[in-house]
Amino acid sequence: MNTEMNTVARLLGAVQLAVIAGAMVSERLLASVVGTGTISEILVAVSKNLARVRISNLVALLTSVAIIVLGVMFYVAFHEQYKIVALVALVFFVAEGITLAVGKMGAYALVPLSQDFVGAGAPEASHFQTLGSFLYYGLDRTGYNVHMLFFCLGGILWYYLLYASSYVPRALSIWGLAAVCLLTIPVLLVLVNRNWTYLDILALPYAPFELVLGLWLVIKGFG
Repeated sequence: MNTEMNTVARLLGAVQLAVIAGAMVSERLLASVVGTGTISEILVAVSKNLARVRISNLVALLTSVAIIVLGVMFYVAFHEQYKIVALVALVFFVAEGITLAVGKMGAYALVPLSQDFVGAGAPEASHFQTLGSFLYYGLDRTGYNVHMLFFCLGGILWYYLLYASSYVPRALSIWGLAAVCLLTIPVLLVLVNRNWTYLDILALPYAPFELVLGLWLVIKGFG
């Protein structure tokens, strides 16, 4: 493995770790604000925690850019050997980043809406709840879930090519393939019914894998 490819691998690992950190920070910040209350409670909570929501949105947008960069670097690493598969994977990565960014427009719009809602005395059964529900559930959460679907599709191709190329130990590639296939199940089901979040347990094998792969690439490169 030449020095140039190992440099690409280490950069891939570093960007992957940045994407992991960005996704975790953004989602945890937003979840700490909205909780599991009604849309009225969410609007009130957002109005009281504007800084956290804005930081969450900014981090998510930066993460969406990092996702696209990751896809481009992935394509650079594999297009000579696996041109078609690498190109399809790049499309999934780009779609993932764009979908995440577009979905975050919903969370951005919640900021002024929440302020108007509280300023109007938090009226019940008003247009605020209808619009808030669309922005949060219809745009932000649905956008996030669709982005996760593209993430899974791109991940399947990414880990398949790692397996086929033997750039990393095959046991690591197999772990990634198995974990991302399991993750795809709750992602698909939540798109059908957002109340099926109890199947998130199927995502547990994937969480440590991303970290391990990122660190492996940073430390070992392709080899």
